[in-house]
Amino acid sequence: MPVLSLGGMRFQQSWKDLDPKEINKQKQIILQKTITQAAQNGLHHIETARHYGTSELQLGWAMNEFHDPKRILQTKVPPNNDPSIFEDELQLSFSKLGCKKIDLLAIHGINLPEHLEMTIRPNGCLQVVRRWQELGLIDHIGFSTHGHVDLIVRTIETGFFDYVNLHWYFIRQENQPALDAANANDMGVFIISPTDKGGHLHTPSSKLLELCSPLHPIAFNDLFCLRNKSIHTLSVGASRPEDLEIHLNAISLIDSDNTSELIKKIEKQLINATYSSLGKSWVTTWHIGLPSWNNTPGEINIPILLWLYNLIEAWGMEGFAKDRYGLLGRGGHWFPGLNADSFDCEVSEEDLKKVLINSPWSSEIPDILRKLKNQLGGERRDRLWGI
Repeated sequence: MPVLSLGGMRFQQSWKDLDPKEINKQKQIILQKTITQAAQNGLHHIETARHYGTSELQLGWAMNEFHDPKRILQTKVPPNNDPSIFEDELQLSFSKLGCKKIDLLAIHGINLPEHLEMTIRPNGCLQVVRRWQELGLIDHIGFSTHGHVDLIVRTIETGFFDYVNLHWYFIRQENQPALDAANANDMGVFIISPTDKGGHLHTPSSKLLELCSPLHPIAFNDLFCLRNKSIHTLSVGASRPEDLEIHLNAISLIDSDNTSELIKKIEKQLINATYSSLGKSWVTTWHIGLPSWNNTPGEINIPILLWLYNLIEAWGMEGFAKDRYGLLGRGGHWFPGLNADSFDCEVSEEDLKKVLINSPWSSEIPDILRKLKNQLGGERRDRLWGI
């Protein structure tokens, strides 16, 4: 596996399947140039999914135009309670991609215990995949996930999977136990969306740019992730060839003598900014005693909201925080819980304090939620598949 993978969620024309006649010629030319330049720079792993709209169709055309003998092709199909529906989706992926074999197939979105159950139970989705493996149509099987770390570890420890696609990057490292479990089980680790979901690093705040200098935040995050020996590849969600440049520049620094010290220096700068902006007491204890979203009035996802608050205060990441805030309530099991828009309306401060009884910040959190509501509320957006 190359240390950078070409992610296929951004280069598609539409988030819905389209008639081939509707594919814009110019958009297809850009995609063709992107995968060609990616392969020429060593990004031989291409990753997409059945529900990335026209991605599989367009990618299938592009791969047919550009032969890469080192290509490693991956797609993802969500689990289904009816394995026959799952198999139909799998067949459709092969058809759209125009391929005879998939190197890596992921069960897309084991986010809840029931997703794992419908995958691994007798006569479940995994049995379909095993049959396709026996026919020589699929090589390795993995899973992607936005689930809680305990579920990710549980899925890893079933021993049924060869690799995992998951989130882990500088601004959010809660999945470290899953990385450790994957390493212990000799599994490949693919990091999902380190640039976009890792903080909208393609449009960084001025404060983040300053704190990451002399590197771009994208380059810092790439190198920070790849410093973790349990991680094997990072997804580069390119929509045009130019999107590859910063990532490639970062990779060119991996073996430089001073890179390790530079990453440590930038990491220290970021952490110091957090302590300076938020205070040591808050930084070290804000997460203690917080209720889960499904045990909170109005299903308000307090842990996520306080995380967003921290990102804004420490590193000026308001754009990213606004995007994530607006997605709460629209992301389903991919990004569960609700934002704070219902606070002081349907949900009172008294209601909230009852579930914050174990938090050392129970008196301060209501005002923080009000601040977030005023600063970030009012806009909601529909999720993209595989957020």
